Amino acid sequence: MNIIIVGGGRMGSGLCQKLSLEGHKITLIDTNQEVLEKLAKTSAFTAVNGLGFDKKVLEQAGIERSDALISCTNSDETNALIARISKNIYRVPHVIARLYDRDKAKIYSMLGVQTISTTDWGIARASEIITYTQLDGIMSLGGGVELVRVDVPALLVGKTIEEINRLGEVRVVSIERNNDAFLPTSGTILQPNDGLFIAVLNSSVGTLKSLLGMN
Repeated sequence: MNIIIVGGGRMGSGLCQKLSLEGHKITLIDTNQEVLEKLAKTSAFTAVNGLGFDKKVLEQAGIERSDALISCTNSDETNALIARISKNIYRVPHVIARLYDRDKAKIYSMLGVQTISTTDWGIARASEIITYTQLDGIMSLGGGVELVRVDVPALLVGKTIEEINRLGEVRVVSIERNNDAFLPTSGTILQPNDGLFIAVLNSSVGTLKSLLGMN
């Protein structure tokens, strides 16, 4: 994928390193040339020095040919603006804005801008660690849907995926087995030590726990 990252801070630099190692073509935009030069020593990417909301800078970065853009500067307003320009003007397929303000994140989500609220994530993750359950929250998919991971309980070993899925409520989307992951079919049989990645409605978490024998 051709991916543009705006902002070379901790999140931007981390994404740049990870995504470039995965083989994606990365273009990093930042106003600080020194940041770009320092990061270039550890990551493979195309550097563009300038403001991420400047159309000339975005076009220099190849936004018209990009598959995704992630804006993670230290300004919520800048990230939201860049995301809206990318989505509404350049029609970039996948656009994400990192926002610190939880209320703003909700507003921009309603306007069609995909957001990541690090504050929300931190609160949720800290709560999960403190009040640990067998359900490990991975991420929010929006619209009241969560992605969770759970080790397959003994009572489900030998059962099929079809016996877990509940239409519109619970769906096993991936299985981790022997250090590999795959997409299951309804007839896939669960084995000991499987890790299940499950999409579940917030309102159906109780149903999922019952299916897994956690109640």
